[in-house]
Formats: sequence, C-alpha cells, structure tokens
Amino acid sequence: MKTRLTELLGIETPIICGGMMRVGTAELAAAASNAGALGVMTALTQPTPEGLRAEIEKCKSLTDKPFGVNLTVGVVATEINYDDYVDVILDSGIKIIETAGRSPEPFMERFKANDVKVIHKCVAVRHALKSERIGVDVVSIDGFECAGHPGEQDVGGLVLFPAAAQALKIPVVASGGIADGRGLAAALALGCEGINMGSRFMVTQEAPIHEGIKQKIVEMDENQTRLIFRTYKNTARVYRNSIADKVAEIEAAGGDFGQVHHLVSGENQDKAWSTGDIEAGMVTVGMSGGLINDIPTCEELVRNIMTDAEQIISERLAGMVA
Repeated sequence: MKTRLTELLGIETPIICGGMMRVGTAELAAAASNAGALGVMTALTQPTPEGLRAEIEKCKSLTDKPFGVNLTVGVVATEINYDDYVDVILDSGIKIIETAGRSPEPFMERFKANDVKVIHKCVAVRHALKSERIGVDVVSIDGFECAGHPGEQDVGGLVLFPAAAQALKIPVVASGGIADGRGLAAALALGCEGINMGSRFMVTQEAPIHEGIKQKIVEMDENQTRLIFRTYKNTARVYRNSIADKVAEIEAAGGDFGQVHHLVSGENQDKAWSTGDIEAGMVTVGMSGGLINDIPTCEELVRNIMTDAEQIISERLAGMVA
C-alpha cells in the first residue's frame, strides 16, 4: 500500500508505532519497523542523553529498516536539557523525529540542516496549521479518543481527521481510537495518509510492560478509561482504576495538582507497568483498548491490519458501489 506517508518515510505500510513514555524502547521500535511499520523510540524513556545514544545503537543492531525517535517537550515536571537530547539524536544519524508537547520550532533549523523528517503530534487543526507553517513534514493529529493528552477541545477523530486533512497540504496521520484494519481503512477514507497507534502496540508481545497490564487492556471495553487533570487544563486519558477515580474525586473537590501528585507519580506508574498491578498507579491507555482482543507479535499485528484494511477497501466497500 502506497501513500504519501510511506513514500516520504520509506516504509512499507502506512502505520506508525508512536512514541510512548516507558514503552518506546529499542526492542519495540525495531519489532514494529521489521514488521513494515515505522517504529518510534521515546527519547525521554532514557534518563540521560547518553542512555538514549546507547538505545539508538541497540535499535540499529536490531533492524535495518527506518525507525524514528520521539522527543516530547515540556510535559514533565523535571528540568530537562532538550538540546542535549537533540544533539544525540542528530549525532546518531536519525532521519525521522516525532515531536510532541510544545512546538518543535526551536529545533526546526537544526532538524532541517540535518535532512530530518519531522512528524509533529498535535490535537487541534489550528496547531496543525502552525506546524505546517514552521516546516514540519507530517502532522499526526490526536482525536479525543486517544491515550495520554487529547487536549481540551474534545473533538473526535471522525471530525478531526478530515478537518485536518482538508486544511493541510502536508500529509496527515490519524491518531487515537485506532486498533485494527477498520481504523486504517476509515482513516484513509477520511483523507489521511496513515495511522499512528500507541495503545495497540502496547499490547504486543514485544512491548516492555507486564503481561498483567496487557491482559487488563484485552479485557477492558471502550468505557474503561477516564479523563483526569481536566481542572488543571492538562487533560489526560488513562485506564479507569482506583487511582484515576481518586484523582477525579480530589479535582471535583477543588484540589490542586499537589494533592494528586503522589497518586500519579512516575514511581507509581513504574510499579504498575512492572508488576502488572493495574491499581498501583496511573496507566495510560486510549479508548481503542475496547477494540483490543489479543496480544500478537508486531509482525502479526501489522500483517492483520493490512490484510483487513485491504479486504475492506477492495472487497466490502467496492462491492457496495453499483
């Protein structure tokens, strides 16, 4: 399947395994890339720039296919020298970067000077248009259904995806609420050039999280997520567990972020991911968890998505046209 996305990035399928904190390791990125998608490592999963350098080298040893590095700016509480991470990414010869959080504008001159393709994740058409103006190559736009931070506009993909595709000249990638070939076929029909999935790749055999968490996502339905941090204007979609319910309760009572920080700390999140205890901390997952029913390899996942999408497009939809 050829789209502007596959042609631009040199990948076999219009599928991106988006960057995910704690999950975007060399092993997962390489497995996704070897399957024909674009695997993306997450820079800040590594606590130091030198740790990222080593992780990039590991990924290179595991795949000869294109892969990218995610750099999410301005969404963590700790002080980070992003220039140091950018130095490592560029010195390592990475040619595809996925940016998120704040605008990548401060880094664009360096990215372009190094012939790097930039995919910027955003949640609104106005942000996408700004991204296009500053020179990003692809916009990955997150619908309201997505895991993590869907923004404050609450626009679902069925409207947001075609709105972005209509407004932009550069390729648009659909993100949020997609987990199978139906989602890919729908995204293409809505004018997008591919899909970006996080939650679905999280529930693969290569994803570095506890099998207990993966199984809980397999068992969940589309109602098993909750929005928190709404009152702090930093909305996050997470698995609905006792932690999410407690945070929502504190918010409803007017509590500030300091009163919930101990509940959603990185330490507690690490505990959940590593032990499989879904109640141990905040677990980020999208509504697409309700569409996830198995734990395949990345190769099986990509193959199944492509087979189903091609069948939907060439047989089911074509058969409806008189």
